Amino acid sequence: MNIGAASQASGVSQRMIRHYEKIGLIPAPPRRDSGYRDYADADVHRLRFIANARDLGFPIEDIRDLLGLWSNSQRASAEVKALAVARAEELGRKAEALQALRQTLLELAERCHGDDRPDCPIIERMSGEDDRDAAGVR
Repeated sequence: MNIGAASQASGVSQRMIRHYEKIGLIPAPPRRDSGYRDYADADVHRLRFIANARDLGFPIEDIRDLLGLWSNSQRASAEVKALAVARAEELGRKAEALQALRQTLLELAERCHGDDRPDCPIIERMSGEDDRDAAGVR
């Protein structure tokens, strides 16, 4: 099948298919006499695997490892689990950081009058003015 059909069947954009091919996540498919790529069902299956791994938040290097494990019938599921647990922990750290950012924004919004006056603690925070105020610098 051509790249358009592979894209539609896998749910991966043509641009990303070319990118995955360029970085070696999928092998370069054979080319037809016309020069067009000719993808097989196995390529579509691999693209779906990559898309699902991306949806779960795995970075490219982890996906490369997961693809290797997927194709290894002698793999230990402990290796797959270790990758998943490590990714879940990283996502937890990121979620905590995002929650802290959210809380800061809500606190700044609470301190902002939101009226016609120009003073705004949100702008002051972004400009660093509140840091100087806290340090007693004017």
